[in-house]
Amino acid sequence: MTEANLAAAGAAPPAKRSFAALRHRDFQAQFTTYVLSMMADNIEHVISYWVVFQKFHSPALGGFAIVSHWLPFLLFSVASGALADRFDPRRVIQAGMGLFILASLSWSYFFVTGSLQMWQAMLILVIHGCAGVLWQTPNQMLLYDIVGPADLESAVRLNAMARYLGVLVGPAVGGAILLWLGPAHGIMLNTVFYLPLILWLIKAPYGPRFRTGTVPPRRAVRGLADIVHTARDIKPHVVIVSMTLLAGAASLFVGNAYSSQMPSFANDLGHGDPGVSYSMLLAADAAGGLLAGLVLEGGGLLPPRPRTAILLALSWCAALIVFSLSHSYGLALLFLFAAGFLELSFNAMAQTLVQLNAPTDMRGRVIGLFNMASLGLRAFSGISVGLVGSAIGIHWSLAMSALAAMAVAGALLVLPARAATSSKAR
Repeated sequence: MTEANLAAAGAAPPAKRSFAALRHRDFQAQFTTYVLSMMADNIEHVISYWVVFQKFHSPALGGFAIVSHWLPFLLFSVASGALADRFDPRRVIQAGMGLFILASLSWSYFFVTGSLQMWQAMLILVIHGCAGVLWQTPNQMLLYDIVGPADLESAVRLNAMARYLGVLVGPAVGGAILLWLGPAHGIMLNTVFYLPLILWLIKAPYGPRFRTGTVPPRRAVRGLADIVHTARDIKPHVVIVSMTLLAGAASLFVGNAYSSQMPSFANDLGHGDPGVSYSMLLAADAAGGLLAGLVLEGGGLLPPRPRTAILLALSWCAALIVFSLSHSYGLALLFLFAAGFLELSFNAMAQTLVQLNAPTDMRGRVIGLFNMASLGLRAFSGISVGLVGSAIGIHWSLAMSALAAMAVAGALLVLPARAATSSKAR
């Protein structure tokens, strides 16, 4: 089936082979270097947040760290995709890795000299956030070049697994490095983990000049104006619109804001030592995501379809509602595990559908718009869960936020059907 047929059908053929993307040797290299880079990203968080907290004891700076991490995705994801469309995505990724290294070396300098000031910490946090947005969208474009449309679902899901793996391993490795070398030398060592991806991309045979077929015309990079133009261009593509709105609603109302509230959930559940309970809740969410990748990849289950992605998102919302209102620690663990499983499932499926249906001449912009919704809007989930939670309690704020996301997902169930009916009427 051709890409045009896939777009018309709004779905990809089901993956028939377990871990199909891993059969591509270059994807193995991409997967390994991605895990290392994601681990390094989280190691930097562990070490820098610890030192910044010890020095400033500023909740406001902690809040700024979250905003500076996600706001660049909101503002520049489409621009990053436009750069990858116009130029070589490999070089855009390398620029992002360079900014990560700059951030780590800057932290190290100020830790060694003991001269870190709050404005300098804020500037480094912004650099780190910009590095992330230069990395993620071009990386997703590269997946398409490496494995092609047939194994794209597998590649996207394994890439999501790699992200969870980096989030799990990063804090543990970061803590060990912090104890072994201290913050200054530890964060300097962290720069080494970004190098494999930079080096592999130097000669990796992917990008515009390696693609076959007609080369689409280069479009100028117009910054924030690209957001408006891309949103206008995707209107005829019902699958892209519905999946972008689905990811955006989940990000805006819930995102990962409940993770920062997990100490409060652990304390309220009152099960043994709060520190252990907190760690177990975080581990349950991450373990659910990892298991989703393994089960869905190993079993070839759930081929990507818009309706399936929406139903998985509805189930994710329901799991979070049960978790948020549960008074049983065991039940909370179970449904948080389910939430992790369902989140990876619907997010990976939505991203796959967007990539498969994106027109070739603006794939980077379309993926960037999806990332703007799925990652950038997380900057505001702290309001719906955290700020509202300070007024009505985090249990009810999370439940209401999940209910709002559920309402959007429910509305999206009728969007493809209505679009199809409207098309037939014409």
